Amino acid sequence: MNTATDNIVGTLVVVAIFVTLALPSLLGLARDRRIDRQLREAEQARQAQDADRAARVRPAITAQDVTRAA
Repeated sequence: MNTATDNIVGTLVVVAIFVTLALPSLLGLARDRRIDRQLREAEQARQAQDADRAARVRPAITAQDVTRAA
């Protein structure tokens, strides 16, 4: 093989080793970001549900309300 081919093969070997070492880390990062997004969406949905529930709850009648009505 000539020098140019040796250089290309060497470069491809280095790139393959880099990808082999970096790929698990990048996949883990993508997974963590997906989980964080799902948790954030679930928290927003829960806050919206709590706000709806709070809007539907009747306020308690206090003694002052009774005296005002009378």
